Amino acid sequence: MSVAEKKVVSANYEGMFLLDSGKFAADHEGTIAHLMEILEKAGAEVVAHRPWQDGKLAYPIEGHMKGLHYLVYFTMPGKGMDLVTRACHLSDIVIRQLVINQPQSLFDAMVAAIDPAVEAADPVAVVAAVVADEVEDLETPEFDAIADVDDED
Repeated sequence: MSVAEKKVVSANYEGMFLLDSGKFAADHEGTIAHLMEILEKAGAEVVAHRPWQDGKLAYPIEGHMKGLHYLVYFTMPGKGMDLVTRACHLSDIVIRQLVINQPQSLFDAMVAAIDPAVEAADPVAVVAAVVADEVEDLETPEFDAIADVDDED
C-alpha cells in the first residue's frame, strides 16, 4: 500500500469552547459560524453542537469575567487538531478550548443527549453500560489473605 492509498482515519471528539459571551449575545449566528468555520477548515465534520452554559467565570481569563461554554461533537482526522488549536488561539471570539477524544459508544450517547433529532438508545443507559464494561475489564489480583498468612509461618 502506497502512501497515497492510506485511508485517513477519523476520530470522535468532544470540544468545549469558551466563547466571548458579549460577542455571542451581539451576533449569535456569526459567532457560531466562526466556530464552525474553524472546525471545517481543520477537516472536521460537526455532528452536533449547542450552547451549554453562559455565566460568570470563577476567575478572569484574558480580562473576561463572563463566558459562554459551547459544546461541539465532531469527527476529524487527528492531524487537524493542530489547526483547530492554532485557529482558536488566533481567534478573538474563542477564549479557551478543550478537545478530548471520545470512544464511539460515549460519542453516540452524548450526541443523542444534546441533539433531539438523533434517534438513539437512552444516553444514560448507554453510558452506564460503557462504565460497567470498563469496570469488568479491570484486572484484580487473585490472592487468599488467609492462605498467604499460613504460608509465611
